Amino acid sequence: MVDANQTFVIVGGGLAGAKAAETLRQEGFTGRVILICDEREHPYERPPLSKGYLTGRDARDSVFVHKPDWYAKADVELHLGQPAVHLDRAAKTVRLGDGTLVHYDKLLLATGAEPRRLDIPGTGLAGVHHLRRLAHAERLRGVLSSLGRDNGHLVIAGAGWIGLEVAAAARGYGAEVTVVEPEPTPLHTVLGPELGQLFTDLHAEHGVRFHFGARLAEIAGHDGMVLAARTDDGEEHPAHDVLAAIGAAPRTALAEAAGLALVDRADGGGIAVDASLRTSDPDIYAAGDVAAAEHPWLGTRLRVEHWANALNEGPAAARAMLGQEVSYDRVPYFFSDQYDVGMEYSGYAPPGSYDQVVCRGDVGKREFIAFWLAEGRVLAGMNVNVWDVTEDIQKLIRAGARPDPDALADPSVPLRSFVP
Repeated sequence: MVDANQTFVIVGGGLAGAKAAETLRQEGFTGRVILICDEREHPYERPPLSKGYLTGRDARDSVFVHKPDWYAKADVELHLGQPAVHLDRAAKTVRLGDGTLVHYDKLLLATGAEPRRLDIPGTGLAGVHHLRRLAHAERLRGVLSSLGRDNGHLVIAGAGWIGLEVAAAARGYGAEVTVVEPEPTPLHTVLGPELGQLFTDLHAEHGVRFHFGARLAEIAGHDGMVLAARTDDGEEHPAHDVLAAIGAAPRTALAEAAGLALVDRADGGGIAVDASLRTSDPDIYAAGDVAAAEHPWLGTRLRVEHWANALNEGPAAARAMLGQEVSYDRVPYFFSDQYDVGMEYSGYAPPGSYDQVVCRGDVGKREFIAFWLAEGRVLAGMNVNVWDVTEDIQKLIRAGARPDPDALADPSVPLRSFVP
């Protein structure tokens, strides 16, 4: 039975919000739990939108965090299709789009992120797409299928994870694909030049064309339809559709209007939270893509836009809301699937933070592990088509291990032997 004396409100119907609601009930919270979702869909996970669901391998129902009847069974009050438009910290209320006022004792902001928009002529044409929501994936799935049937062209702005995964999906349908990227390799700011070339070669083998060192400058069309994409270096690519995959921006408008502390965009943006995921207001927490959290052992503030972070931060925030001692210190982790290549990345090694990359295994066959090192210490590791090693890689990172590089590159030496 629900005890109405306490009300915990969660704003955001993604993975972080849904797992936070689940955790509150698992931890024995008997008060009201209200989950506010601005989409009409039940909370769902986002990786399938550019992976299994987009390729047609997975069914639509596979994306949802819980079955629809779970919320009623768990006494979670679900507000679908209702954006939160105003937060009054003094009154401790959230106003919804229809004017409803919802009181909270504790509040979790899990508002996620939204795709960055191209600021160029032609973005209003019918064939310009973004990929963030289930509705976007449904539309894009139909587009890719049509392009494949008609030998159509897709131009993708951005060679990050979303851009590359959509490129792989598009080639699977038979569409022609050109990727425009200002950096010299895909994933340049994530993996650096050492590993970025791997993804250039992988996609080129599958027929993807790259145009590096340029940005889209204009999308040309006729009668509302896309005809071509022009770059800032004067080239023109035929296009029937264009995908903007130039990153995502944390959805901080609600927090900003309420006066919560934020992080500058130059530093990654997001709502500033401590290691317990508490904001500058002691009764308000943030988790998932929108939260920029102080990381206890990395000694820096991180905002991570990946599935594992939402999966784990939502429950951590829920426990902190219940008064439990929480210090969110997980090793950052993400994964990607492109064609027959699967990879997992653990750690944090932004450009300029490392001085050496060590690979063990067969890079040519794309069966290897790469390690990013700074003064001998392992900062990050990426396993490519090598499995069941993530735990060992994360132990190396946590331990601050400084293995001999030659031994680290030798597959016959067990990874766990490097853990101090």
